[in-house]
Amino acid sequence: MILHVPAVLAPAEVVEFRRRLAQADWVDGRITAGHQSALAKYNLQLPQSDSVAKELGAAVLTALDRHSFFFAAALPRHIFPPLFNRYSVGHGFRNHIDNAIRYDTSVQPPRPVRTDLSVTLFLSSPEDYDGGELVIESSWGLHKVKLPAGDLVLYPATSVHRVETVTRGERLASFFWLQSMIRDAGERQILLELDQAIRKLSQDRPDHPATIELTGVYHNLLKRWAQV
Repeated sequence: MILHVPAVLAPAEVVEFRRRLAQADWVDGRITAGHQSALAKYNLQLPQSDSVAKELGAAVLTALDRHSFFFAAALPRHIFPPLFNRYSVGHGFRNHIDNAIRYDTSVQPPRPVRTDLSVTLFLSSPEDYDGGELVIESSWGLHKVKLPAGDLVLYPATSVHRVETVTRGERLASFFWLQSMIRDAGERQILLELDQAIRKLSQDRPDHPATIELTGVYHNLLKRWAQV
């Protein structure tokens, strides 16, 4: 399941993020890469300990908290602290698969986070750079993703994916991983579809008794499948 989640950040928030990131101290992006990924990765990144990264990462989490569609789609149990990367001309990230487990060192002892879903939050507008598409491989073929600033994409962390080489401008993004309460992707999809159907029914027929019945089905399935 590859999902576009729109308007996670408002335009004014994107402007402020970009202002802060323009003044940040960027380092070689391979600092967070495993052995296989380090051979394919060419970009810049903010260290996880960087004060700007921490502040903006907290702002991303706050934005996610208010976005109901993100929560319905991901059903997050643990979110790895958001990181930030920068692709300038000539930078790219060849085909790779994300590590299965990440250790969140913002808590002690470090918390293992199973990477069920990968997330990219775009901070540059598509017209500001050429190349830089996130390309995700799936059983349905290749998916090229280049979203408006402030939007994010959710996709399986098991996917082979890459970032195409930037040929003009600069691509800024936040990226992170999450462990879902629902480990199975098929079960997550069923719950999301049921959630969206309940929301639509609530809007179209707010007094319809089926709304309560379907809400009960949703929560019973969540209880059956959730790992908390």
